[in-house]
Parts: sequence; C-alpha cells; structure tokens
Amino acid sequence: MPVLSVSHLKAGYGKKIVLQNISFSQEQGEIRAILGTSGCGKSTLLNNILGLEKAMAGEIEILGTRLKAGKEQVPLSVQKRMGVLFQNGALLSSLTVFQNVALPIRLHRPNTTPAEVRDMVASRLEKVNMLHAIDKLPSELSGGMKKRAALARAIALDPELLFCDEPSAGLDPVTSRALDDLLLFLRESLKLSVLIVTHELDSIKTIANKILFLKTGNVLLDADLKTGLESDIEEVREFFTRGESNNGPKKD
Repeated sequence: MPVLSVSHLKAGYGKKIVLQNISFSQEQGEIRAILGTSGCGKSTLLNNILGLEKAMAGEIEILGTRLKAGKEQVPLSVQKRMGVLFQNGALLSSLTVFQNVALPIRLHRPNTTPAEVRDMVASRLEKVNMLHAIDKLPSELSGGMKKRAALARAIALDPELLFCDEPSAGLDPVTSRALDDLLLFLRESLKLSVLIVTHELDSIKTIANKILFLKTGNVLLDADLKTGLESDIEEVREFFTRGESNNGPKKD
C-alpha cells in the first residue's frame, strides 16, 4: 500500500485554478521530488496534501486514511505519523532549540514525563548533529543549524512520512550537501518516506528516487530519476541541463 496517494486533485485560489487533475502515489521508503519552474504549483500541491489549503476536488490517501480533498481534515492520529520541514525552518524565535523540538512531543504526547521529553529531544538532536546547540536560541544559529534544528522537530515523533519544502533554500553548496546526506541517513535509520519540493539540481540528483514534474498545474512527467534525467521532453530536459553551458556537461 502506498504511504501517499493523490487522485484527481484540483486546487487554486478563488476562481484561479493552479492545479488540475493531479494524480500520483508514493511508496514506503521512497524519496520523491516535486519539480517544475516557478509558479507551476509545487508548494500549492504540498500545502493541499497537508491540508494547509483547501482543495477544490479530488482525493488524498495518507498512511492508509482516505480523505476527500478540501472537505476532510487530516485526522490527528495521522498527523502524529507525519513530519514537516518548512522552507524557512519556522522555529519559534523566543524558544530554545530544546523547547522548539519538544513542542510536538508535549502537544501530541501530553503524558510524557519531563525526563522522557528531555531524552527524546536529545535523541532527535543527536541524529541531526545538533545536540551541542540544545540550549541555544534560533538567533544564535547559522542557516544550516536552523534547518537541522527544524528537521529534529519534524522527526520528534518518529514520523513515517516527512514533507520538506525547499529545505536547501538559502544554504551554501557544502551545507546543502550535508543536509542531503542527513535526509538520506534519516530515510534509512527511521525508515522514512520523503516528499520534497525543491529546485536544487544537486539535491535532486543526490537524494531523489522518483520525480513528479509539474507544468502549468498539470503532471508533465511522473517517473524515476533516471527516466527524468534522460527524458526528451523539452521542459524536463531544460530543467536538468540548466547551467551546463557554463560548467560543462555533468555526469551522473
């Protein structure tokens, strides 16, 4: 059974249609990247899957629970099995790293003792190499450290499905590659499935098993990464070869 299945999703804002008839599924352990040029509906798709925006039509099945898109909210029991890494990290500035990571634990597992919360937070921070910053405020962290702290919060409840919105945005290439390696490590160690919105070519080639390429609100290509890299569809080919004229062809 897929961990995520989207069927005939239609979404937009007011009378403006952004997504039309979007259908795809994601298997357990898969890292799928949602791709496309700016404005194609990548973040809109992610927000509708998460229930942050109200879809116009379609169905979404998450971790075995089927929902009518835009009409049924993701149940709390399913939310507990999901994690989200927002584009800017979305750490609460007035809380320490420890307090930020502890939030979902205290919210969804209110009977957890303070000692158990401390152990759980320390365990998640250790996984993302941030245990040394447990008592720091977000303002004391670098961009990469903020992303890792936010990632620790996203995996606080040991989710089965992780959603990431442009996780490498604003990071230098070295830090971005370290974040990619961390996502791969977490996929293996936690048996995660990951749906990621990104436009970073290096990240896509490093971590993605499958891609979903959108164009003007429609699915242009739903395929494995190798098929995407070898595609003769003009928009897909241009997406994956941008920058090669300056740096020479890239080999995978």
